[in-house]
Order: sequence, then structure tokens, then C-alpha cells
Amino acid sequence: MSLAVELLRNLVSRRATVLYPFKDREKVHVPEGLRGRLTFNRQLCIGCGMCFRVCPSETVEMIEDEKGKRPRFYLDRCTHCQQCEDVCPTKAIGLTQQFENFGFDRKEMTLE
Repeated sequence: MSLAVELLRNLVSRRATVLYPFKDREKVHVPEGLRGRLTFNRQLCIGCGMCFRVCPSETVEMIEDEKGKRPRFYLDRCTHCQQCEDVCPTKAIGLTQQFENFGFDRKEMTLE
């Protein structure tokens, strides 16, 4: 098939992609078991640092606060590997099914 024929066929056919952001977010199919945006429950955290030790992408940084050591998560580095969730003894870390993970400010991409 020639390039010109392929070009003409694509010009008259319907588009194959959907514009983003989606108009109907309820209609977006989220697959079962999707590892989405990271969540953190500070009240459950005991500051053990296991999440810091297992993270392959250096998403976690341990910081000092009024309760002792706590993790800070940089969501722009997260690869959603789920290792931090699996190793957390108190289940303070979780992954949601929220697939949008963006921000216009660095603070929006930091979780404490």
C-alpha cells in the first residue's frame, strides 16, 4: 500500500484517540488492580523507615517532625511498584485507583 493511500484513509476516518481531560470521568474504565496515586496515613505511621529502605526510585525521604522520624513522599518519582505498601507494618501506605498523578507545583507532588 502506498503512503498516499494510507494518508487519505486516515484523513477521512474517525479519530482513534480520546481527548484528555475526559469529559465523562465516570465512564473511564479503570482496570482491576490498578496501582495509582500513593496515599499516606500519618496517624498510623510509626516511623520505622522500611518504606525508605525498599523504594527503588528514591521516592521516600525520612524527615524529623514533632513525633520523630516520618517519611516524605515525592510523587513525581514514584513508579507505583507497591513495595512500600507491601513492607509497611501498620498499613499506613496505600495505592489508590486514581490514575491521574500530576501537579503544577512541587508541593502538590509531595506527600507528608
